[in-house]
Amino acid sequence: MSQTLAAPLPDAATRVFPPFSLERLLRSVFTPTEGRRVCILIDLPDISGMKDFGFLKDPQFAIQGRAYEHFYQGLHRDGVMAALGMTGGEMFAYEMTYGSNLDLADACTDQAGNMLSLETDVYPDYDIILCISTFSATAPLTAMAKKYNFRGATLHGVNEIILNSGLSVDYEDVSRDAEKLRRAMTKADEVEIDFQLETGEILTAKLMLSGQEAQKSHGLCRGTQPDIANLPAGEVYFVPTGAEGLFPMKYEDGTLGRLTVTGGRIILSELIEGNQETIAAHNAKLSNDPMTGVLGELGFGTQVLPISYADIQDEKVLGTCHLATGRDDHLGGHLTPDLFKEHKNATHDDILFAPHKTPNFNILQVRMKRGDQHEILIENFRPSEYLLNALAAD
Repeated sequence: MSQTLAAPLPDAATRVFPPFSLERLLRSVFTPTEGRRVCILIDLPDISGMKDFGFLKDPQFAIQGRAYEHFYQGLHRDGVMAALGMTGGEMFAYEMTYGSNLDLADACTDQAGNMLSLETDVYPDYDIILCISTFSATAPLTAMAKKYNFRGATLHGVNEIILNSGLSVDYEDVSRDAEKLRRAMTKADEVEIDFQLETGEILTAKLMLSGQEAQKSHGLCRGTQPDIANLPAGEVYFVPTGAEGLFPMKYEDGTLGRLTVTGGRIILSELIEGNQETIAAHNAKLSNDPMTGVLGELGFGTQVLPISYADIQDEKVLGTCHLATGRDDHLGGHLTPDLFKEHKNATHDDILFAPHKTPNFNILQVRMKRGDQHEILIENFRPSEYLLNALAAD
C-alpha cells in the first residue's frame, strides 16, 4: 500500500454543483443522441391519471411532477430535443408496481388517455427511454432493453436534492472515478464487514466473491448497444457467490434486527429493538419464499454527494456500502423472477448502511482479501487510505 495519503475529499455539504441541465445530462449519458427517438415513462396507481397530465393536480405525485417539469418540459419547452437532434418526447404512464424492480404490467396510457401496450407501442418505437418513477424499474427495463434494443435510464425517487447534485455532476468524472475504484476492488476473493451496535456488540458478515470482475454503475450509456443506466450513478458492485455471518438491518418502521446468513441466504431475523411483529413477518417471508433472503449484491458508493434521503443517491456516496436481496439478473446474476413463489416477492431490495440511515450502528470496518493482498476499504463510514489513493492515481 502506498504511504502517501491522498488529499482529503471535498465535504459534500459544501461542494458546489452546477444547476441541473437536462441537455448536459442527456448529452453526457447517451452520446450519440442525434436522430434518436426519446420518451418518458412514469408510474401511477391509476394510469387514467395520465390523460391531460391530470396527475399534476395531486401533490402526492411529486416525483411524477418532476418528470413533467424537468424532463418532459425540458425536452419540449426548453428545446433540449432540438439541441440534441432527438425526436419524440412523448410521456406514458404504467401501473405502479409497489415493489423495487418488479416486472412491469404491459398496459400503459399516453397523454391523450389512449390505452396502449409497453411491448407493442413503446419499447420497439423508441431508442432512449427515461423512467422517472416511485419504484425502481432497473431490472425489468434492463431485460426489455435487450429484447427490444433500446437504451435508457431509471431515475426512481428523484427529488430536488438529487436534481441539483447527483444529476448535475459531470458523468465523465463519475465514470473515471468508478473505474479507479473498480480496479482497486476487482477480482476480490472475499469482503468482511464489521458492524458495531450501540451496545458494543460486533456482528461480522463475510461475502464470498470468488475472484470475479467487479462491475460499475457509472452513468454512461453510450453507443448503440442496449443498456440501462441507473441515475444517479457512482457505484462498484459484485454479485456474491456466497455469504456467512451476521449483520444488522433497520426495517422501514425503525425496528432493528440481527440477521443470520448462511449459504448466501438470510435464514433468520432476531429482534434487537423495536417491533417483534416486524421480525416475525420477515421470518415468515423467509420461510415461505426462501429466495427472498438470497444476497444478490454487494455495492460500494464512489461519489462525494450530499445526503438526499433517497437510497438511489445515498447508496452512491463514498464511504457507504449496501447489500441487496432478491433478483439479480440485471446485475449478471442468476436469480430470476420465476424462481420466487410469488410474483410480488421477485424484488431487488437494497439494504443501505449509511450514518443518516442507520445511526444505531456503525460500519466499524470493511476488509477485502484478494489473493495475498489484504486491504481496509472503509472505517467508520469513511473511505480508507487505500481507496483515497486509488482515486488520486492517474
